[in-house]
Amino acid sequence: MPIHDLPEIRALPLFEDMAQESFDALFRGAYVQTFPPQVELITEGDRSDFLHVVISGSVELFASWNRRNTTMATVRPISTFILAATIKDAPYLMSARTMEKSRVVLIPSMDVRDVFETDSEFARAVVTELAQCYRSVIKNTKNLKLRSSIERLANFLIRGHETNGHALEYDLNLEKRRLASFLGMTSENLSRAIKALRPYGVEIDGQKVRITDLDDLRKLAKPSPLIDDYST
Repeated sequence: MPIHDLPEIRALPLFEDMAQESFDALFRGAYVQTFPPQVELITEGDRSDFLHVVISGSVELFASWNRRNTTMATVRPISTFILAATIKDAPYLMSARTMEKSRVVLIPSMDVRDVFETDSEFARAVVTELAQCYRSVIKNTKNLKLRSSIERLANFLIRGHETNGHALEYDLNLEKRRLASFLGMTSENLSRAIKALRPYGVEIDGQKVRITDLDDLRKLAKPSPLIDDYST
């Protein structure tokens, strides 16, 4: 594994407090691979052979049932997926594919479980990350069940405003069909929701988002930290 990739990975909350000896053991069998767009990295239902760390590009997590597909999340650098299946040695509940050219670190799941048993700081970090993932799932479920499609889109756009340095103009960086799937609506419903937000100061042209009246948009969206703050 290239040494120049290690500092950024070492700084991840999952790895930063573990003993150096444990870190070396964990990454001894790891390797970096570059994948072109639209490559399926893991398949729903398969056993977890590796813990993945995205270090460049982006990866879509998606699920399928009865010939239907839905986007579950987008993973961007630098972050891991899917930790729960690795720790439990259980089947993946989601599939993953690259959305663009991506570099991914693959860490053997067996090594992750071995170090989990011997390094208390790493074990504590794993529990913390899994707790964070659980809370994110609850927040996403509340978003889907308690809000209308227009409210979900409005809050998504406000989060985009905040994560883009509070810019009032920014790029979605997500295909609209994937956005619709992530927000739990059809492409047709997304188009209607976009039109419905125009009176609230939202203009979306292709990938470009422009917010002209943030106060009106907030009044409609009613963002809540108990749903929208994924940092807690």
